[in-house]
Amino acid sequence: SLRRLNIDYIDVYQLHWPDRYVPIGAFYGTAEYDPKKERHDAVPIKETVAALGELIAAGKIKHYGLSNETTFGVCEFVRVADELGVPRPVSIQNSFCLLHRSFETELAEACAKRNYNILLLPWTPLGGGALTGKYLDGARPEGARMTLYSHFHHRYLSDSCQTATAEYKKIADEAGVSLTTLALNWCKTRSFATSTIIGATNMEQLRENIDAFEPTVQLSKDTLKAIDAVHAKCRDPSVPN
Repeated sequence: SLRRLNIDYIDVYQLHWPDRYVPIGAFYGTAEYDPKKERHDAVPIKETVAALGELIAAGKIKHYGLSNETTFGVCEFVRVADELGVPRPVSIQNSFCLLHRSFETELAEACAKRNYNILLLPWTPLGGGALTGKYLDGARPEGARMTLYSHFHHRYLSDSCQTATAEYKKIADEAGVSLTTLALNWCKTRSFATSTIIGATNMEQLRENIDAFEPTVQLSKDTLKAIDAVHAKCRDPSVPN
């Protein structure tokens, strides 16, 4: 990979997915842990951390991070890293947006700066594009991902997600910003987020994504309270019950 990229090292090597079974409802249809789905052939976390330690020692990577992890996984990675004398993970790339805020609970506590100090890199901060508002009222814009691929992130188009998205659109209108800007800048307001993973298919979308993080864009306390009020009424609507 280093030769292909023509670089000497990777700053942050992000593990993309736990090798073991994890109960992530957004992908498996339920957030409940099912022991029957445990994989007995999963690569042990200790083996993974040891390999990462070798890469750090060889100077091929500087740091590493986790993705789609649970609180148990984070704690186990830290425990094993300490046991082996390997640096702890520095980041965690998990799903996080206005329609999916489950990270804010015990996982945020484990990753807090005063605890394990593992900062969040939110992925799908726009809920697969749903939080742009372009799919409201059943709209399917030509060329949009959920138009081309009907099952792509379809969890963000449920009735409850549509209801919540419409409410967030009203808040954005009152704040004088686009729904896209509201959703992205809200991620910036979270104490545990170090950056946000954006996605765009054209320059116009890229500009709007980048502009959402400009210092001149500041969501007011009233706007943040209004967002929390919608969340209280419709908590994590993208996660199956």
